[in-house]
Amino acid sequence: MNDPANLIITGQYLLTMDRGQTVIEEGGLAIAGDTIQAVGRAEDLVARFPNAQVMAEPHGLIMPGLVNVHTHAAMSLFRGLADDLPLMQWLQDYIFPLEATLTGDVVYQGTLLSLCEMIRSGTTSFCDMYLFAGDVARAAAEAGMRAWVGEVLYDFPSPNYGGLENGFAYVRELLGRYRHHPLVSITVDPHAVYTCSPELLTRLGALARDEGALYVIHLAENEEEVRTCRERYGRSPVDHLESLGLLHPQVVADHCVMLTPTEIALLAERGVKVAHCPESNLKLASGIAPVVDLLAAGIAVGLGTDGSASNNDVDLFGEMNTAAKIHKVDRMDPTVMSAATTLHAATLGGARVLGAEHLIGSLEPGKKADCIVLDLDQPHLTPMYNPISHLVYAARGADVIHSVINGQVVMRDRRLLTLDEAAILARAAEIGAGFRRGRNGG
Repeated sequence: MNDPANLIITGQYLLTMDRGQTVIEEGGLAIAGDTIQAVGRAEDLVARFPNAQVMAEPHGLIMPGLVNVHTHAAMSLFRGLADDLPLMQWLQDYIFPLEATLTGDVVYQGTLLSLCEMIRSGTTSFCDMYLFAGDVARAAAEAGMRAWVGEVLYDFPSPNYGGLENGFAYVRELLGRYRHHPLVSITVDPHAVYTCSPELLTRLGALARDEGALYVIHLAENEEEVRTCRERYGRSPVDHLESLGLLHPQVVADHCVMLTPTEIALLAERGVKVAHCPESNLKLASGIAPVVDLLAAGIAVGLGTDGSASNNDVDLFGEMNTAAKIHKVDRMDPTVMSAATTLHAATLGGARVLGAEHLIGSLEPGKKADCIVLDLDQPHLTPMYNPISHLVYAARGADVIHSVINGQVVMRDRRLLTLDEAAILARAAEIGAGFRRGRNGG
């Protein structure tokens, strides 16, 4: 931590999201390489590091980059293709058949499209579960995004790897390739209890344990999933995983809408983490996850957008706004899911879900330099009484003007610096035209 800072970012406010959610007026942070060297008053930092480049934003709010704990990034290419349908009909009649036509290049292009949207709306880290995960990882690395990436496995053949043995080989190859990557981590991803046999769930659990990788799975997403699991195994999805010895701190359980109080206590006892995707759950009428109870039980909860085919965006500012409001009306209590609680879920809480709270999620010396700057000089953000409240209830993804990931400026003045946005949009339009004609556009 003795290296001189090479970049200082200053603004009207610095929101650290540390334990006390400290706000520093006329604050800033100093970055040395990929690491935060110091935070404090802007004038003090500039005096302390006179040779550093300074990005000064007089009306800016500097905060940690947002952490999207559940995405299917390449599904940006499916946005609007099959709306207003129940989850299982949506999956079986539209999504699974379309995914059977995918290629690695199409997934790569769809991921790049989603990364443009994520960076533009303040996300600096995401956890992705999809097909052709190697192409997702390649896109993330090229964009300079921090990513947790997993290849989804299930009982039936995959359009990527074919049979299951090939799938295991594919995952092991990815684990080896990205083992020491500064930005990309590989996860182990069974799709769900209704698409994976007990043997597959257990075998993937052993792989995750041996590799020290996250075990990411859709869990208890809706009533039909719970009913199907009870019919097959005589247990709920949560109890099914418990019976297999698969509830532990490496598990990231996506959705968790249909939980009993006993199951919540069990998840807390086992240290399972939860990815809350409120907008997707609302759109698919899956229900409202008992997040207030999950948090009360001490469970780590982060916010995810799910894929753009069921959301239909990856804007975590919108997700925060929705999350805070639906739980208030669900409980008929305006005090639950406060702005501070919700913002924590999108930053440090999300980092905790991914086992990365020591690296990201707050702006503190020694952590990785992942931050964003919002422009406060706008009608919907003026006047400013409480920055945290504004971020949840008034701010939008389009208010983000600068983004830094791992010390690299990836967006400045809303211009993407690591991606060719025009070329990505043009290619996505071509692929979309191909889908309309009934082929994959590749």
